[in-house]
Amino acid sequence: MTNLFGWSAYQFQSLLLIMMRVAPILFMTPPLNSRTIPRMAKIGLTLVVSLVLWPVVKTEAPFFPSEPFSFGFFMISEFMIGFFLGLSIQFIFAGIQLAGEYAGLQMGLAMASIIDPESGTNSSLIAQFYYLLGLLIFLSVDGHHWIFRALVKSFHLLAPGEFYLREGLYRHLLNLSGNMFLIAVKIAAPVMAVLILIQIVLGIVARMVPQVNVLISSFPLTIGVGFIFLGLSMEFLLPYLKTLFDESGKGLVMTLLPLMKR
Repeated sequence: MTNLFGWSAYQFQSLLLIMMRVAPILFMTPPLNSRTIPRMAKIGLTLVVSLVLWPVVKTEAPFFPSEPFSFGFFMISEFMIGFFLGLSIQFIFAGIQLAGEYAGLQMGLAMASIIDPESGTNSSLIAQFYYLLGLLIFLSVDGHHWIFRALVKSFHLLAPGEFYLREGLYRHLLNLSGNMFLIAVKIAAPVMAVLILIQIVLGIVARMVPQVNVLISSFPLTIGVGFIFLGLSMEFLLPYLKTLFDESGKGLVMTLLPLMKR
């Protein structure tokens, strides 16, 4: 049995399984997860990457079910592997954007929200700035190369049909989500700490000098000081993000360990 290209059914199934693992990573990884990129372009890129990986990855499963229903479960398992790889990357960028939301809220910029073209939702200006800065650093340290390395490595660790939902997977997802908040606090800590001190000082001034309109005078003060310390924190933020993406890229394959059969 052959298809239109003269391939065997086994070859066509192998390519289809590779595409199911590649697609969620490409659709979820920045900057390709942007809604501004046409879906047909993403699908075409998925096909190209799958054709490139097809001769070099391990796709020899013990068997490929001939029944469509059973083969559908094979496809779902491959999709879940790519989904967990893409989700681990999404948690990092979500932590960076969350840091911007924290800082923007303390600076009083919550009202000045804009439409985020990446997600289609409202996002603060500082969150957008942190996201774009993190994306530039991610590309500068070749983070996208680590994604493709992890994708190829995943076929050596988990051949098609070897996906298992184990107890360690849920614990791993909890650790990733907790790490998201840790990243957000580390990035936003310098700005938030200074602005909290300013709020305390303004509260003392309001008690000592009731004639001062603290509410009106606090807006330019918090915004100005926030931007000053935001600029000063760049000296520490850039090395931290480079280290974060480098370590996360090298450890991306560790995401697959909870999926492996022991």
